[in-house]
Amino acid sequence: MGDTIEIRSYAAADAAAVWDILCPIFRAGDTYAVDPEISESDALAYWTANHCFVAEAGGEILGTYYLKTNQPGGGAHVCNCGFATSPAARGRGIARAMLAHSLEQAVALGYRAMQFNFVLASNTRAVDTWQRAGFDVVGRLPNAFRHPETGYVDALVMFKDLTG
Repeated sequence: MGDTIEIRSYAAADAAAVWDILCPIFRAGDTYAVDPEISESDALAYWTANHCFVAEAGGEILGTYYLKTNQPGGGAHVCNCGFATSPAARGRGIARAMLAHSLEQAVALGYRAMQFNFVLASNTRAVDTWQRAGFDVVGRLPNAFRHPETGYVDALVMFKDLTG
């Protein structure tokens, strides 16, 4: 890869770069349960509403993630994240670096667990990455997502305890 990956908090000046990453992912409609026609402003509001970070290498933003409380009240000790990597940067360790950073941030913020609510079983690269990081599949939602190419696919609930 060559360049060191640096992860920092999102700033308003990052909006165009983050949109450049999110747009093709959301438009494809094959990994996130987000309206593929979501506007730029709505997408950025959704993505940056909580703790949001960007991953840079060589001065270029190559990935972004958000971290938020998964459920209010009695579930507020569990966080949730969403990750997006620039298509041109896939395979360079960006997602793994963002995941490691998110786990550190989650612990620092006092979360006791991290949960991914809707990982598509067809997104084998993400499932493998999360499992290698110690996430367990704790639930399967049969045919919960209509994939634009393969039809209905299962969504997985993945969970990692952060207290041990």
